[in-house]
Amino acid sequence: MKPVVALLTGVLFGVGLLISGMATPAKVIGFLDVGGAWDPSLAFVMAAAIGVHAPLVWLARRRSAPLFDATFDWPAVRRIDLRLLSGAAIFGVGWGISGYCPGPALVSVGAATTPVLVFVGAMFATVVATHAILARR
Repeated sequence: MKPVVALLTGVLFGVGLLISGMATPAKVIGFLDVGGAWDPSLAFVMAAAIGVHAPLVWLARRRSAPLFDATFDWPAVRRIDLRLLSGAAIFGVGWGISGYCPGPALVSVGAATTPVLVFVGAMFATVVATHAILARR
């Protein structure tokens, strides 16, 4: 049952990204361009996502276990450190330059355009390189 729920929630998430415009780089860059032709519509998408997510997390934290697993997988580390801040900065710069972040990029792979395929290839190469570097520590 767990794989079915994962598939269904992933499909729902992907459809939401497509409908909202989050998988369209020009729309994302327009949202981030506050000094130019700013398109604030994605702020409503984010506000709606937070409005749905926040009460569900609040409810989940009151449960002893999720519906389809033995335990919750909450983050173990709660401190803000240089690694988190530098990762967030790299993520933000990459998102601002390309208009893609990982979720929308994976949704857009179906279009098979060169920019998205290059982005996803670079994303996976970066994940592999990061894991290799961290494994040496």
